[in-house]
Amino acid sequence: MTIDIQFDQDHVWHPYTSTLDPLPCYPVTRADGVHLTLEDGRRLIDGMSSWWSAIHGYNHPRLNQAAAAQMERMSHVMFGGITHKPAVELCRKLVAMTPEPLQKVFLADSGSVSVEVALKMALQYWAAKGERRAKFLTLRHGYHGDTFAAMSVTDPENSMHSLYKGFLPEHLFADSPEGGFSDPWDPADFDDFRLMFVANRHQLAAVILEPIVQGAGGMRFYHPEFLRQVRALCDEHGVLLICDEIATGFGRTGKLFACEHADISPDILCLGKALTGGYLTLAATLTSKHVADTVCSGEAGCFMHGPTFMGNPLACAVANASLDLINEGHWQGQVAAIEAQLAERLPPLAALPVVKSVRWLGAIGVVETHEPVNVAEIQRAFVEQGVWIRPFGRLVYIMPPYIIAPAQLDQVVRAMAFGLRQTPA
Repeated sequence: MTIDIQFDQDHVWHPYTSTLDPLPCYPVTRADGVHLTLEDGRRLIDGMSSWWSAIHGYNHPRLNQAAAAQMERMSHVMFGGITHKPAVELCRKLVAMTPEPLQKVFLADSGSVSVEVALKMALQYWAAKGERRAKFLTLRHGYHGDTFAAMSVTDPENSMHSLYKGFLPEHLFADSPEGGFSDPWDPADFDDFRLMFVANRHQLAAVILEPIVQGAGGMRFYHPEFLRQVRALCDEHGVLLICDEIATGFGRTGKLFACEHADISPDILCLGKALTGGYLTLAATLTSKHVADTVCSGEAGCFMHGPTFMGNPLACAVANASLDLINEGHWQGQVAAIEAQLAERLPPLAALPVVKSVRWLGAIGVVETHEPVNVAEIQRAFVEQGVWIRPFGRLVYIMPPYIIAPAQLDQVVRAMAFGLRQTPA
């Protein structure tokens, strides 16, 4: 049976796509390893890991086995008043692999929801301490999700959420650091954040940021010292620190978690995307015993959140299998090899007339153009070259599955160069 592309175009509303002038959609019938197979038989190397998530590649036998075995037992059961082995084992693994203070795990549905959970935890924490603190401090160029509270801490002017300004709670946005990950540290990079923090410290429920890598808000990499200084300032004034590692967690930056680049631990940690290896939607928000106990000592007597599909057994079972693969450690060599290859292959692209800059870290490669690219046209060029890349704005970026072979990554970078050469300067 063929996929009805005309019905798709007429009735299926894809993410960040206009119904008036829809972008072309490519029908996928199968995915294996690093390949997506189109209905016409063409195989595309996936340079996106399905938005950061399919880190082990597609159709992985161990993840398949975990899903099949769990479906024979139970695919779902409510988590209120009930527990089950996949959730308990998943939380055990997450506590073991995250920084020591993080002892309590709240399982959520998606990355955006894990951010909602983190923000609500911070608000309830201060309410339980008898203070009304309703402001969050974050960075410009940040991105934390598409739900309303998550949008409120996403850059209100330089992001896809600017049109909601006036409907969302207004929080505080400090200038993002200008210095790159490997640049010499410039103390002036912290000045605006420090000034804004100190001026508003008695209103702040928490600081929330993406450690080291700002994702969909600009694909920017910043110096670890900035993160260390944020942690020190939060400690000095007793303000909670939320690290959003939904995009960076589980090895993407070359460390298991990006906050390890700065050797710091947050008070609340958000995880998602790669948690199930891209098989099912699942996220987790971890916090310390102190934060959790304080939340529960308040008037409500508990944390006031409870998604219907929280702790879904099927998703937890696949997540356990994914984390087992992570714990075997192969990702470290894989990501290091990807980073080394990107360091060799991306710099020549900086000479192309349309290119403003190139950068890379771990298994992330970014080409920034002077002007926004024509997504439909450049994506068509990538598909012609046998590669799947989904750019946005001025960013043509890749984050391939860790299992990608050197020859396959070479093909991805060659396709980037081909597409950019077709782009008008």
